[in-house]
Amino acid sequence: MNKNIHRLTDTKIGIFQIALGVFAAVTFLVGKLALGGTTAGLLLMVLAAVELASMIAMLVYLKVSVRSRRKELSSYIESLAYDTESAKSSTLLSFPMPMAVFRNDDTRLVWGNGMFFDICGEAGTRLDAKVSDFIPGFNAEWIAEGKTQYPELIDVNGHKYRVHGNTIHRDENEKSDSPAMCVTYWIDVTEYEKISAEYEASRPVAGILVIDNYEEMTKNLPDREKNDVRDAIEDKLFAWAASRKGTIRRYDRDRYIVFMEKRDLEYMKHKKFPIIQEMHSVESPNGFSASISLGLGEDAQNMAEAVQFADIAAELALSRGGDQAVIKNRLNFDFFGGRGGEVEKRTKVRSRVMANTVAELIKDSSQVFIMGHRYADLDSLGAAVGLCCLSRKLGVRANIVVNDTSSAELLVSMMKAVPEYKNSFYDTREAIIRSDGRTLLVIVDTNRPEQIEDTELLNACSRVAVIDHHRVSATYIHNAALGFVEPYASSTCELVTELLQETVDITDIIKSEADALLAGIVLDTKNFTIRTGERTFDAASYLRRSGADPIEVKKLLQSDMSDTIRKYRILQNAELYRDVVAIASPEDPVSRIVAAKAADELLNISGVEASIVVAPGENGGVFASARSIGELNVQIIMEKLGGGGNRSAAAAQLTDKTAEEALELVHTAVDEYLG
Repeated sequence: MNKNIHRLTDTKIGIFQIALGVFAAVTFLVGKLALGGTTAGLLLMVLAAVELASMIAMLVYLKVSVRSRRKELSSYIESLAYDTESAKSSTLLSFPMPMAVFRNDDTRLVWGNGMFFDICGEAGTRLDAKVSDFIPGFNAEWIAEGKTQYPELIDVNGHKYRVHGNTIHRDENEKSDSPAMCVTYWIDVTEYEKISAEYEASRPVAGILVIDNYEEMTKNLPDREKNDVRDAIEDKLFAWAASRKGTIRRYDRDRYIVFMEKRDLEYMKHKKFPIIQEMHSVESPNGFSASISLGLGEDAQNMAEAVQFADIAAELALSRGGDQAVIKNRLNFDFFGGRGGEVEKRTKVRSRVMANTVAELIKDSSQVFIMGHRYADLDSLGAAVGLCCLSRKLGVRANIVVNDTSSAELLVSMMKAVPEYKNSFYDTREAIIRSDGRTLLVIVDTNRPEQIEDTELLNACSRVAVIDHHRVSATYIHNAALGFVEPYASSTCELVTELLQETVDITDIIKSEADALLAGIVLDTKNFTIRTGERTFDAASYLRRSGADPIEVKKLLQSDMSDTIRKYRILQNAELYRDVVAIASPEDPVSRIVAAKAADELLNISGVEASIVVAPGENGGVFASARSIGELNVQIIMEKLGGGGNRSAAAAQLTDKTAEEALELVHTAVDEYLG
C-alpha cells in the first residue's frame, strides 16, 4: 500500500473513532436518563459499554500497528543504506577505467583506483604524492574554471588519455577550511588517435604544376632538342613525385596534375619545397633555366574541391611572378619560394586583349572612378591620369578619387592647372555620394582591399577593375570584372601606357598626362635601373613621342630642402645587418616619401643588396619601406610583417607596434628569409 493510501485510511479511521465515541456516549445517556431502570435502558447501557470497549481495542491496535510499521521501515532503510554504500564501494573499486580523486589546490592524491596506478606505472596505492608527480605538467586549473575536460590529451607511457572530471561539492551546511576535491576519469584514446592521425595524414592533396618558362626554353629549338628539354624536366618532376609516393601526370604542354597525401605535403612544407630550386638546374640549349609554379589544394571536402583549390593556388603563384609554391586551404593561402626573378610572360596580344576589355567596360559605364592606394605616389596618380585620358577618348567622364596627396603634391597641382582636370579630383565621401549602379571603379597600383583609399567606395561599386604591377597577395580584391595584374611590369604607369598605345592616338594625349605617366615609370624604376625591361623602354619611348618632357619629370621627382635634410639624417642612423641588408630606424616621425627615398639611397652603398627604413609615421603608427637590387626579395620579407609589394620595392604598416618592436620584427623577418 503506497503512502497516499495509508494517509487516506488513517484519516477515515480517525473519523470513525470519533463517531463511535459520540454514539457510545449518546447511547449511555439515553439508556440511563430516558429509560431509567427498564430492560431497554439496561440494554442500551450494555451496548454503550461494548462500543467503548471496541473503541479502546481499536486504539490499542492502531498504536501497535504504527509502531510495527515504523520498525519495519527503519530496518528497510538501514538495509538500503548498507546496500547503497556497498554498491558505491564496489563500483569505485571495480570501475572499468582509471579514476583519481585529488585536492584541487595542489593535485595531491586523496584516492585512486588500481587502474589509475597501473597506467602510471606505480604499484600499490600511493596517497602521499601528487598527480603531477605521475603526470608532469598536470594541473587542476581547468576544473577550477568550470570545465569538465582537460584541454589536451595526456601522454602516459606511450598511451594517450582524454581526462574528464568535476569538483566534488560539499553540503551547503557543511563548513570546512580544507580545499575542495576533484574526481577525474581517464579514457584511453590511443587507438582512436592513431586512426584519426592516420586519417588526417592520408587525406588527399591535389596540385597543379606549371612550367613558367617552357615556351622560352623551347623557342626556336628543333623537335629533338625540345623533347630533350621536356625529358629533362619530367625526369626531375617524376623523381620528385616518386620520392614522396605521389603521382604526377602531364595534361597540357606545360601543365601537370599532382596527387599526394597530406603527410607528404607537410614534409615539403618543412623542407621549404626544394624542388623549386632543384628545377633551376635544368637548362635548355638556349640558356634558360627551368622555373615552376606549384599550386596545391588541401583540407577540401572532396577531390573536385581539392583540384579547384589547386587551380586557384596555381594561378595565384603565376600572378605573383612564378618560381614558387602556393597552398590553398579552406581559410587562407601559404606561400613558399618566390626568390627567383620573375619570368616575363607579357605579350602584345595580351595587352591588346586587356585594352579592348577595359575600353568596353568604360563605354558600358555611366562614369568612371579611379582610385589607388593610400598615400598615393606618382605611379598611382600617373596611372589614374592615363585612364582619365582613355575615358575622355571614349566619351565617359572620369574622376580621380584621392584623399591624401602629400606624396605627389606637385603632380596634383600640375594636373589641376589643366582645364580638362579642373574638377576631376574627388575625395572618397563625394565619390560615394555620386556613385550609381553603372559606375566603374578602377583600382590602380594595388590589388589588396586593405591598402586602397576607402573600402566603402569599393563595396558601393558593383563594377570593379584592377590594374596593378605588384604580386598578388592572399587578400587580393575578389570578384573584379577585370584583373590586369602583371608583376613582370616595372610600374602601373607602364601597363596603362600599353593600354593607351592600343586605344588612343598620340594626339589624344595631353602633354601633362604624358609627363605624369613617365614620372610614374621613372619613380618605380629608379631612373631605369631597377625592374626595367624592353617593354619599359617601349612605353617610355611612346610617352616621349607623346610630348613627355624629361625636365618636367625631373621636377616632379624633386624634394624640398627639409625633406632632403631628413633623408640624410636617416642615412646617418643606418647599420649593416647580416652583411647585406642596410637598416635605418630614425626616432623622429618622417613622411613615407622621405623614407622611401632614404631606402633608395642606401642601395648605393657597396655590398648592400637590400635596404629597409623603419620609422614612425607622421600620422601615427610605424611603417617599413624596403628596397632591393640583388637576389633578395623584399616582398617576402614585408609579407611576414603584413605588407606587400614586389621583389625590388615593398612596404608594411605596423599600426599597433612601437618603433623598437617594429625594428625587432624586421630583424626576425630578415633572419627567417636568410636562414
